[in-house]
Amino acid sequence: MTKRVYNFYPGPATLPLPVLKKAQEELLDYKGTGMSVMELSHRSKEYGELHQEAVDLVKELMNLPDEYHVLWLQGGASTQFYMVPVNLKIDGKHMEYVNTGAWAKKAIKEAKLYGDVNIVASSEDENFSYIPKNIEFSDKASYAHITGNNTIYGTEYHEWPKTPDDVPLVCDMSSNIMDKVIDPKKFGVIYAGAQKNIGPAGVTLVIVREDLLGRVPENTPTMQKWKTHAEKNSLFNTPPCWAIYICKLSLEYNKSLGGVPALEKTNRKKAKILYDVIDKSDGFYKGHAKPDSRSLMNVTFNLQTPELEEKCVKEAAERGLIGLKGHRSVGGMRASIYNAMTLEGVETLAEFMKEFQEENQ
Repeated sequence: MTKRVYNFYPGPATLPLPVLKKAQEELLDYKGTGMSVMELSHRSKEYGELHQEAVDLVKELMNLPDEYHVLWLQGGASTQFYMVPVNLKIDGKHMEYVNTGAWAKKAIKEAKLYGDVNIVASSEDENFSYIPKNIEFSDKASYAHITGNNTIYGTEYHEWPKTPDDVPLVCDMSSNIMDKVIDPKKFGVIYAGAQKNIGPAGVTLVIVREDLLGRVPENTPTMQKWKTHAEKNSLFNTPPCWAIYICKLSLEYNKSLGGVPALEKTNRKKAKILYDVIDKSDGFYKGHAKPDSRSLMNVTFNLQTPELEEKCVKEAAERGLIGLKGHRSVGGMRASIYNAMTLEGVETLAEFMKEFQEENQ
């Protein structure tokens, strides 16, 4: 087998090697059908079974109550930026958002196409280096929206803000879905592009509470209604079958590890290893996120000069540590350590960072 690198790209991101091997084994002949999953009809018995297994695994791993629908949709989380207001906006009521970075700003931009948006809290004053505290949402809002994890800036919610009883909380969890145990009943809607933490690019997981499906106006285009997809179990039109299949394999693998509680334990350990290197570097590495807002998934940091950062990225790549260049809006470096990143990979990066400091300080 060709040598594998440690892939720290923010997305599409690394996948578990056993999942890739399983897909490789079944690539040409899925369960004796003589066809690849990419060739199966989405109306076939074989595809229907794997599709339902993927739905059931999400429900099991996230401990979803019966009143939540699991949808597999297309268009990425960016499509949900407008599908959220389309499906949840109530006439005469505004929408409320928290601005914690680039993806939150994109969601806000789309929502403004459909009505008034109030920004109830923001961390833009300090270049999105923290998650706002004591967020208060109005009982006059149609819904409240947050971005669970901010890939570019390396910040993450560790406590969920409360909303009034009739105001559903909507969360973009694209980069932190299943990174830790959550209480799903705190949310009306959860959505996540799969390509960071649960699968490949090409499918978006959307979780919607039953009572919210009826909000959408009847004259809304059919494909823009969550209700359309909920009623047909995401099979109203041809779904992204291959991407859902890989998600299923990934979810099965995560279940075999012990589910989300086990993932959380490992994720916290991985994050601590890297943050300890940063904190003990005497300023050689400087973390972007404030300690109480640090992400479990995206560790962002800077070195003393852009030239030193470029050298660090280059030498890391030579060691098989790939995708560590930070986003242009922050600069520096970023290690994305999603669920599929192994502890070994993180330990290898930590050792490299220590060696690089010794040789360059």
